[in-house]
Amino acid sequence: MAVISNGTTIADAGAFSASLGSMVLIKTLTASSSGTLSFVHGSSSVVLDSTYPIYIFKFINVHPATNDTQFFFQANAVGASGENETITSTYFKVGQNEAGNYSILGYSTGSDQAQGTAYQSISENMGNENDECGSGELILFNPSSTTYAKHFMVKHQHQQHASQSYQTHVSGYFNTTSAIDQIVFAFGSGNIDSGTFKLYGIKDS
Repeated sequence: MAVISNGTTIADAGAFSASLGSMVLIKTLTASSSGTLSFVHGSSSVVLDSTYPIYIFKFINVHPATNDTQFFFQANAVGASGENETITSTYFKVGQNEAGNYSILGYSTGSDQAQGTAYQSISENMGNENDECGSGELILFNPSSTTYAKHFMVKHQHQQHASQSYQTHVSGYFNTTSAIDQIVFAFGSGNIDSGTFKLYGIKDS
């Protein structure tokens, strides 16, 4: 007889399996004309410490109030403020327009950083028409480490303001050995008009 939990077979005819690396939902934030959205460890049931070695932030149907703007993130180390941690990053993008007569694949030197302290771009030129938005994820590795820099990877898909589909790939690290306990999302201009932001921890990873 099989033992089934939440649709997953755990044991069957003597065999045993366990789902390692499962995503655990920690916190959901919903934007509504929000200047920024911030996940802070210890605030409003947010966990961002050594509980999990990997954290994933998912952003779903994020819509800017302002047209042709960039979507950003930054961080604070424990005890710090100002969202100005030092970042070294890479940024490239692929795109295709609705007419099918324009495409792009290339590195964007204006959106990377070399020991910069600005907000890191997730995507460029997001549109704010009623049907335009963006969705993606940020993976943050071992933010509680006090030995290593804090690596991250971002993948994001959005509608550009000129009727184009863009996917961006961003990676890099916060160049600090201090633990990171806050991640902040914002647009370059205007508010986050709407969108859902979810924080997950990856257990047993």
